[in-house]
Amino acid sequence: MEEHKMVHNANQIALFFASYSHDEAVDGVANHLKLYWVPRMRRQLIDYVAAGGEGLHPIAVEAVKRLPAPTVR
Repeated sequence: MEEHKMVHNANQIALFFASYSHDEAVDGVANHLKLYWVPRMRRQLIDYVAAGGEGLHPIAVEAVKRLPAPTVR
């Protein structure tokens, strides 16, 4: 996925959950990413956050850090 689309999509998810309590928002984003993003996309997002995560909503960054690394690249 193109980086700008990935960042936009992850931020849209974070914004949806932003009205929840902080922990619920982070858990909600992480759960959404686990359920609906294929391993290749999650790996790309995890790598993006490891490289600094520029432009990602803070809730998205925190959620990504809670994800287990997919075994598929």
